[in-house]
Amino acid sequence: MFVRGFLLSAAIATPLAAQWLHYPTPGLPRTPGGAPDIKAATPRISDGKPDLSGIWVPEKNRPCPPEGCDDMEIPWEFLNIGHSLKGGLPYQPWAAALVKERVAANGRGDPTSHCIPGSPIRLHTFPLLRKIVQTPGLLLILNERDGSYRQIFTDGRSLPADPQPSFNGYSTGRWDDETLVVETIGFTDGIWLDRTGSPLTNAAKMTERFHRVNYGRLEIELTVDDPKAYTAPWTVKVIHLLAPDTELIDYICQENEKDAPHIAEKK
Repeated sequence: MFVRGFLLSAAIATPLAAQWLHYPTPGLPRTPGGAPDIKAATPRISDGKPDLSGIWVPEKNRPCPPEGCDDMEIPWEFLNIGHSLKGGLPYQPWAAALVKERVAANGRGDPTSHCIPGSPIRLHTFPLLRKIVQTPGLLLILNERDGSYRQIFTDGRSLPADPQPSFNGYSTGRWDDETLVVETIGFTDGIWLDRTGSPLTNAAKMTERFHRVNYGRLEIELTVDDPKAYTAPWTVKVIHLLAPDTELIDYICQENEKDAPHIAEKK
């Protein structure tokens, strides 16, 4: 129910005739026929490093169910971040029991269902657009979901020694050849990483490796090291695809929100 309602709300919030939705992306390489050439070479900034800038959307890698896709075209990782891992996520016993309870309750306690922010991992799998803006010393990610943002500092600063817990945590990045390596700490407790309810605690450290393979494909390798919730670090990869000739449109969770009363009735 949540997935259907979430995507339907997103569709309603995106009027087809909205201004700038079909505005040609400046500088985008195109084929002789005028179509975006998403397989063109990776763009670069003045120092030769890959430019990760652009508007991106998670790859919809979940096959259509027998009844058809309708509005259910979402990444598998949205439902289960450990979908691609043999044997699933290495939960600590308490975390495995908690996830079992959350699945049995059909994800009723999902904080994002109550318009509470998710986390950078969750935002990598939400089927909404995000814009990366790359500048010297800072990479900024603007999300359609709740008009939110995330800052990744690439100016050489260290991670804070005693961070104030937050939903996005605190992120610093450095280049490893063609890959931007981002480390994040300082998460708040109670975060769900997926619709299954996989937990993230304040002991977690996340490492992301952003690699723009070509103009239209961005691979993000995520490693989570959270000894409170998992018996070992684990790594998954999500794929983002360029969304050319369009712009962000805010999806505000609280706007016209009607789910909360029904969720409360079922408790």
